[in-house]
Amino acid sequence: MTGGQARERFVRSRIARLATVDTSGRPHLVPVVFALTGDTVAFAVDHKPKRSARLKRLANIRAHPEVCLLVDGYDEDWDRLWWARADGTAAVLPPAAASAEATRYVLLLTEKYRRQYAARPPQGPVVAITVTHWSGWHAT
Repeated sequence: MTGGQARERFVRSRIARLATVDTSGRPHLVPVVFALTGDTVAFAVDHKPKRSARLKRLANIRAHPEVCLLVDGYDEDWDRLWWARADGTAAVLPPAAASAEATRYVLLLTEKYRRQYAARPPQGPVVAITVTHWSGWHAT
């Protein structure tokens, strides 16, 4: 799969897995909903329940901004398997209320996830990931 094909599959996906590394070098993986504009992937802290307001993914990004996002398609017919990956550098932005850049990303998220965010757009910090490499694989 070419980088362009990986990006195309990525943009059509509804959820990604975000991989970060903590200060001890331990990996941390969480699912995120996201929006893609150009070669920037953005997600925001929203109202879904969290164990803590101090999210490990944000602390990890601040310590080590290199991240990886993965989307995939599984099928019992293994000839239809695929995955697409975005490697890049992340930055934690303030909430949309305090940042024009974050506001733009929240609008994109609200557009993509209309039903979920129509009444309650994300109000927490926003993460913008500048993708430096797209890669992927498909079985056939």
